[in-house]
Amino acid sequence: MAIDDGAATGADAADAGAASRGHPARDHGKGAARTRLYRDGALVKENFPIEQISDHLDGDGDCVVWLDLCAPDHEQLRQIGEEFGLHALAIEDALDETQRTKLDRYRTHLFLSAHSASLDAVTGRLDVQEIAVFITHNALITVRNDDGFAIEEVVERWDSSDDLAANGVSFLLYGLLDYIVDRHFDVVEQLDEAVDEAEDGLFDSRRGAIETVQRRSFQLRKSLISLRRITLPMREVVNTLLRADLGVVPEPMAPYYRDVYDHVIRATEWTESLRDLVTTIVETNLTQQGNRMNLIMKKVTSWAAIIAVPTAVTGWYGQNLPYPGYQNHGGLIASTALIIGLAGLLYITFRRKDWL
Repeated sequence: MAIDDGAATGADAADAGAASRGHPARDHGKGAARTRLYRDGALVKENFPIEQISDHLDGDGDCVVWLDLCAPDHEQLRQIGEEFGLHALAIEDALDETQRTKLDRYRTHLFLSAHSASLDAVTGRLDVQEIAVFITHNALITVRNDDGFAIEEVVERWDSSDDLAANGVSFLLYGLLDYIVDRHFDVVEQLDEAVDEAEDGLFDSRRGAIETVQRRSFQLRKSLISLRRITLPMREVVNTLLRADLGVVPEPMAPYYRDVYDHVIRATEWTESLRDLVTTIVETNLTQQGNRMNLIMKKVTSWAAIIAVPTAVTGWYGQNLPYPGYQNHGGLIASTALIIGLAGLLYITFRRKDWL
């Protein structure tokens, strides 16, 4: 069935018009589907029923469809797979929440598994959001596990660079990859600042600073390892997409994909250098603790030597000479109080100096 230009009315037309003016369309929430139709490089319809996709693609003109599914069940994804001729293994991978970043090639389509990331600035914990992408010659299908992946930001990128929309699926895929890689870059920058703060904490003499640096360094190292796991394979993914035999990236879009590839390389190298830097921080922290322990041992040994002198003298003479309280209960009480008082004073002094 051919596309009816007058069909994009009501809510659909409002959404399409809002998108063309640079405003995000309404949020469809978890479990819902979202659609967009581009014809001859222009957005002509949005949020139409999934059942109409085949009619649009079978119509006249150069039509490209974007379909977004949030947390679909197996049956819904299976029906989509039958509609677009998606491979069963690719559908299984899309439903699996533990996929690595990869690009699989099938006879009629490509399957991409990628990950966006965000960093908790307070705890240094990395939050990873997975997205599965089916790439055909006239359709881009994105599958998200939940609302954590900010698909609205991807849509805003498409709308802000609609002059490239004539390149069809390559344009949509570029906007998605550009958003994902930029998120990686943003996280690396945040981690770089967090590592700088950890370095400053190495020379903080306040009590408890060492434990803070240890916990922070451990969490940053975990986050960097997780980030490396999702950024490193992106090099191969983007490089593969640039291959001419795949036919995914036309010549007008090649510079944009090479720019994404350059960002991937920079993010990966930056991640590697930060991981080495965090390792250096951990080793420096351990070295400082060893040096601090040696200093404490020297001081404690000095105190022990000072205390050993009167102990040796009184032990040698046995306090045979009369002294205040000699052969009196008051002397016992005084000596006991003196021992407890001096021992307590030493304990408090050592605690304040963080020797105990």
